[in-house]
Amino acid sequence: MDARTDDRTDDGPAPGPLRAAALIVLLEALALLGVAGFLVVNTIVGSPSKVSAALLEAAGALAGAAVLAAGARGLLRQRPASRSPVVVLQIIALPVAYSLGIQAHRIAYGGPILVAAIAVLYLLFTPPARAALAREPPA
Repeated sequence: MDARTDDRTDDGPAPGPLRAAALIVLLEALALLGVAGFLVVNTIVGSPSKVSAALLEAAGALAGAAVLAAGARGLLRQRPASRSPVVVLQIIALPVAYSLGIQAHRIAYGGPILVAAIAVLYLLFTPPARAALAREPPA
């Protein structure tokens, strides 16, 4: 089997900062999965003005959860390609956290999102994490 397609890594266990970032990203994925479930249940039980829009929001949360879960798995396996989607989603989370926490006065929702996003971004750019996710130079 080609080393590029193999899911296992021969580099040993992921460094601590990378494992911590993966754990936070996995928790974010679980939170989005809960949000998707809540939106579906609320659509079925409640009376949304537009059912299609409510289900589309749930599908978006579910897709975000899937991408985050895949990113967490990739980080644990030290796959360099997993860093970019995780970083992009954390950068997207920053204005969401601001909007929820500051503009909507829901600091209980926006605060954890902000803390998690900043923590993941910091952890992914620590020297051990950068070294573990370094791409091989082209031959």
